[in-house]
Parts: sequence; C-alpha cells; structure tokens
Amino acid sequence: MNKSRGRPRGNPPTRARIAEAARALFLERGYQGTTLRAVAAWAGVDQALVSYHFGSKQGLFGEVMRVHCAQSRALAEALPGDPATLADRLLQAVVALWDDASVEGEPAPDDQLLGLVREYLDREVLVRLAEFLGGPDATERATAAVTVIGGLIYTRYLNPLPVASGLSAADVRRILGPALRAALAPRHRPGRVRPLGRGPAGPVLSRAGRSLPVR
Repeated sequence: MNKSRGRPRGNPPTRARIAEAARALFLERGYQGTTLRAVAAWAGVDQALVSYHFGSKQGLFGEVMRVHCAQSRALAEALPGDPATLADRLLQAVVALWDDASVEGEPAPDDQLLGLVREYLDREVLVRLAEFLGGPDATERATAAVTVIGGLIYTRYLNPLPVASGLSAADVRRILGPALRAALAPRHRPGRVRPLGRGPAGPVLSRAGRSLPVR
C-alpha cells in the first residue's frame, strides 16, 4: 500500500488528483478527521468538484480506499422496510457489494487500512443504524449488529477464512441471519418494577413479570 505523504505531485486529472489527496488524508487523519473541505484544499480544487466526482465523503472513502461496503448507498437503502426482514436485507447488501467487487490481485489489507474500515463501521454504519432503530437501546442493538456485519466482512473478504469465503450468498444469509436478527432485536430489561393495579394496601407491583402479594 502506498503511504506517501504530501500534496500530489505534477498535474494529474482532477479526479485522480482528488483521489490521491483523499487517500493521503484518510491514512494520515483517519475517517472522522478527514473532511471534504480538507481534501479539496489539499488537491487544489473547489469542494464542489469533490462532491461532483465522488458524491459524498462515504463514496470518496469507499472508492479511494477500496472499501467496497462504502462505495454504495446499498446499506443505507437496506434500512427502510419491514423490521422483521432487516437482517436479511443488510446481509444481502453486504454480500452483493463485496461479492460483485473484483479484488483479485489486490494486496492483503494492512493494519492501517483495517483501522480505517473499523472507524468507518463505527462512525458511519453504526451511527446510521442506531438512528434508524431508535429507542433507548438503539446504540446497543446497532453495536451488536455491526459486530456481526464487521465479522462477516473481515472473515469473508478482508482476511478470508476458507470456510467463510467458500459459503454461497444464500448460506451466508442462512447461517448469519439468526445471529443478526438477535442482535437487532429490542432488548427486554428484566427486573424493572412496574405497577399492575392497586390492592387494599396499595399498588400491586410486578418484578420480572410476577405479581407481588399484597400484605
């Protein structure tokens, strides 16, 4: 992986100049620390040109770092719909994006790129998923879901295990679907006391779904 620092040399075409600048900044500052404004300034172009060529920071990151799950809005577009089938839609999106990508001949990702992928999943995918899920346990559920998705990306594409990489897309959904559905499911918090009604001596309460006797 080329880790050279500094402004792009020469006068390459605008798109290539932006990509070279973005790659250098992502490697140096990370996903969160890199802005479209900084990329534009580094490449010596107007910020509108960055958006024109790459659409968004997510698209820019996905293309220049070859992080295939970030090159498309497929994950975000998989969110709306029936909550009961959300896990299947997310798995379908991940598998379709990475299986369709041509990665033959690319070097294995190094620690720096893997760190950027982790940051992308944390700052982009987890946050967006938590916002979609909503509720007091949204971040917890999104964290569990991204752990499953990140594990799939790592063991099937970035650092493939023979068994994981040999699965068909249908097998991925069949095997990981239950785990992802469990991760996305609302959390039931046992042990909270809630009133059920009133007895002669005051409220009758329930703990973990059981009625408490009135004395």
